[in-house]
Amino acid sequence: MELLRNTKFDFINKHRTGFIISAVIIVIGLVFLTINGGPHFGIDFRGGVKIQAKFNRMVTEAELQAKLSELGYTRASIQLDPAQNEASISMGYRPEAGGSVGRSLNDALLAGGDGWHAMPEGVSVSEVGPSVGQDLKWAALWSVLWSIVILLVYISWRFEFRFAIGAIAALVHDVLITLGIFAVLAKEINLPTVAAFLTIIGYSLNDTIVVFDRIRENTQTLRGTDYLEVLNRSINQSLSRTVITSLTTLFVVLVIFFLSSAGAEINTFALALIVGVVVGTYSSVFIASPILYIWHQRQREAEV
Repeated sequence: MELLRNTKFDFINKHRTGFIISAVIIVIGLVFLTINGGPHFGIDFRGGVKIQAKFNRMVTEAELQAKLSELGYTRASIQLDPAQNEASISMGYRPEAGGSVGRSLNDALLAGGDGWHAMPEGVSVSEVGPSVGQDLKWAALWSVLWSIVILLVYISWRFEFRFAIGAIAALVHDVLITLGIFAVLAKEINLPTVAAFLTIIGYSLNDTIVVFDRIRENTQTLRGTDYLEVLNRSINQSLSRTVITSLTTLFVVLVIFFLSSAGAEINTFALALIVGVVVGTYSSVFIASPILYIWHQRQREAEV
């Protein structure tokens, strides 16, 4: 099945427009990251307590905040899902708090307030110490960096170094844009989100390698053809497969995103994948392939 047949789009000559669009989005994301003092890490990385609770009726943020204030927690982050009578509460670690913070919060929510209380079977508590959170943060960072380094070596071996540079540039581009969108939307970055980032890297790389394989094949079969034509023809020949794969993946993660509760880890995981699928498809065409063209042009200029 081919969704797009015999297309003849001139992608490469539009690469400057693509670079500008990407640069604007990345800069906006970096500005929000600077304003926010860096990424908004969840309790997985900074330590603290996160509670998912289902109530007997819809509760307001003011009611929950008043209850938490009684226990000395005045800086809790609360996200409500009125349709499901659910709430997600997260707060940082307090060294002065004695005993199990999660247990005391669980008991407070079960006790409830004026006509409301948490359902006993509907409360889930996650508690992470600050030292564990710091270790997880570094482990997540190194996992992303090492995956990029290993991919650089692999693509250099399978193709050429210039192909590896194009692929890695596309991967870094995808991660930066996803991270920036999370900063703009003030979404938490937790362990499932890091898993989503690694998935984005793999998905984007797979899409890029499909295009690169076609470029390498056409470079041999179309000897004497202008390199610009080889690149454009290769992208157009891969376009139908790329669009179909991206759309089928996108439909699944959209369903997960809209059916999951706001603030739930699966919700942020799905959001990261939505951004990653769209941006990963875009970067394979408008970032990775144009870098091959620019590299080729500079090589020719150096030979003259």
